Amino acid sequence: MDFAAIMHDVNDFVWGPIMLAFLVGTGVFLTVRLKFRPWRNLPYAVKMILKKKDKTEGDVTPFQSLMIALSATVGTGNIVGVATAMVLGGPGALVWMWISAAFGLSTKYAESVLAVKYRETNDAGEMAGGPMYAMKNGIGGPIGKLLATLFAVFAVCASFGIGNMTQANSIAAAFNSSFGIDPALIGVILVLLSIVILFKGIQSIGAVSSVIVPAMAAFYFVMAVIVIVVNASALPAGISEIFRMAFAPDAVAGGVGGSIIASMLTAMRWGVARGVFSNEAGLGSAPIAAAAAKTDHASRQGYVNMTGTFFDTMIICVLTGLVIASSGALGTIDPATGKAVSGAQLTIMAFSSVFGEHARVIVSTSLAMFAFSTILGWEYYGEKSLEYLVKDHDILVAYRVIFSFMTYIGATQTLDLVWDFSDTANGLMAIPNLICLIWLSKQVAEECNDYEERVISKEKQGIEVNLSE
Repeated sequence: MDFAAIMHDVNDFVWGPIMLAFLVGTGVFLTVRLKFRPWRNLPYAVKMILKKKDKTEGDVTPFQSLMIALSATVGTGNIVGVATAMVLGGPGALVWMWISAAFGLSTKYAESVLAVKYRETNDAGEMAGGPMYAMKNGIGGPIGKLLATLFAVFAVCASFGIGNMTQANSIAAAFNSSFGIDPALIGVILVLLSIVILFKGIQSIGAVSSVIVPAMAAFYFVMAVIVIVVNASALPAGISEIFRMAFAPDAVAGGVGGSIIASMLTAMRWGVARGVFSNEAGLGSAPIAAAAAKTDHASRQGYVNMTGTFFDTMIICVLTGLVIASSGALGTIDPATGKAVSGAQLTIMAFSSVFGEHARVIVSTSLAMFAFSTILGWEYYGEKSLEYLVKDHDILVAYRVIFSFMTYIGATQTLDLVWDFSDTANGLMAIPNLICLIWLSKQVAEECNDYEERVISKEKQGIEVNLSE
């Protein structure tokens, strides 16, 4: 058996039923332990995004922290991942993406709370935090240090795969198919842009993300809503079929799915897997950005950062799913391969039901912006994880250089093996992180209760509270 086949089998195991149950199960456990407050306080959390608190420690504003996290999560999964899930798992996979995201709110809240609670200040005066510091300082002892080291190693590996080369490859493929641009040219442009932005550090990443993420999300939102509204007559039947196939005990075919046949277990597997791939709840990546935020309470930033899962999966991914479901494109067979059209090509076909040839430009542009923002966010995650492992500044600078030039390799090479490697590293990151979340769930609940009593209960009465004063 060759290495590629072995890597594929390992990836299937890592993202198998046990891991998916662990991810969702942790979310369910935390939701119950936190008394459903992440759900109940979601409107409050959204209102908190733009609020600033003075006299607080941190490197970036709460909004910039969220945008960095969103820049890394809103990526190819929102366009390619949703389409892939609906082909492999049937249209019902969209429901399971939404369900996993609902419990993912609690997971994202908890890991962000721990990241802020246990963060440190490094030699450069910057915040250093994330699951590795929660493991080291919260769990402590040999077990905490071992889990922290494992997480950091897996995160560095994942940064080159899911956070870099696969994103660059998606950008190059999109522009090559839509505009005929040479992937090598795209690779050079990506290297130059990455170097310019990344070498200015976290403030630069935060500033760029604060512009790119809202702009690209707004653009994609408007385009998707237009398609859904124009195809509104087909939407009720599409939604009905989505829910029917999401809970079908046996493999069934659906009208909206064309030739696609799937059961509830298949829909659940691909919906949860692609949902987690998109919003990263439970993987432990987003808390690294949360730890950099200026905030007066760990729970405050926990609420702000958990909205990333809401925006990423409950809005953007669902919009992509509804565009596909209402367009009639799902289940279309590609004559060249004899298989159902999937990935970005399916999303383009769905948008073309309204925009015609312009759909390719819309989807390719959105995909490129989403993917490039992911590169920026994941560089920060990888660098902070590497910083935990080695304190040498020169090594960290070398990482930025290597990371930037790896985008060229990603843009110009076939990456089937890299995709499997990326998925595997992502899944392995989740294991120590989920163990940490369960281990320290009491501390998360205490922070949640404290914030509820000291802040939320008073702010709901119109009393402004600033804990930093």
